[in-house]
Amino acid sequence: MSCLEHSEELPPRLAKLNRLILSRRTEALGEGPQASTATTMTPPTAASPKRRRQCVTDPRAMTDAEILAAVLHLPESGAPRANDLLSRYGSLSALSRCTAQEIAGAFPTIDERRATQLVAAFTLGPRMARERYARQKLDSPELVYDLMALEMQGLHKESLRVILLDTRYHLLWAEEVSLGSVNESIAHPRDVFRPAIIASAYAVIVAHNHPSGDPSPSQSDHSLTRRLAEAAELLQIKLLDHVIIGGPAEGRQGYFSFKEAGVL
Repeated sequence: MSCLEHSEELPPRLAKLNRLILSRRTEALGEGPQASTATTMTPPTAASPKRRRQCVTDPRAMTDAEILAAVLHLPESGAPRANDLLSRYGSLSALSRCTAQEIAGAFPTIDERRATQLVAAFTLGPRMARERYARQKLDSPELVYDLMALEMQGLHKESLRVILLDTRYHLLWAEEVSLGSVNESIAHPRDVFRPAIIASAYAVIVAHNHPSGDPSPSQSDHSLTRRLAEAAELLQIKLLDHVIIGGPAEGRQGYFSFKEAGVL
């Protein structure tokens, strides 16, 4: 036993110093009150939202709201705002129809720069589809629907597009030639075929959407198709099809093809 442990045999002043030294030595060895506190700390609680997001390494595992928050570069407290976006518009498809100005106007906490980022993100899917069809033959209404539906189903107004093809029926590009009202697209054959002439396209497919979701053709759709067929014959440009883009429903396809119907 060391002399430090016989504090009762030392003079009072030395005994006090001895007790202080013993106390410091005990704490250094991890046996004192502070060490006891450290060893009895409660385990950490559930991961914070920030930690949970860090653990998500696969975007496919993220919720729609989490993806929106990431695209908008929202801070940790921004998740409720992303949920509010989905709640207001009902779905990602409906949200994709909005302009940056509409989103920023409806949500003052989301500025126009962030809203523009979101609108730009929605255009990536259609762009990827166009890349794919630049390398394969585009000669059926099903393929036209796959190419155009993602973008055109989200429009509030009727839009008429001309799809330009080369001699192998590979996609050159698609161009909007007319933007009409909620239920009618006004187009003249010269507007449809002008891009084809400029690009020296071998063939074209015309496509337009019905915002109502019903792809059934109207009388004006039939009239436009007849005029397009006459102009194509004069210009010696192949008009492969005129496809109306709608939405799939029970008992019907999501599109109408004038070629399948025997009109072309």
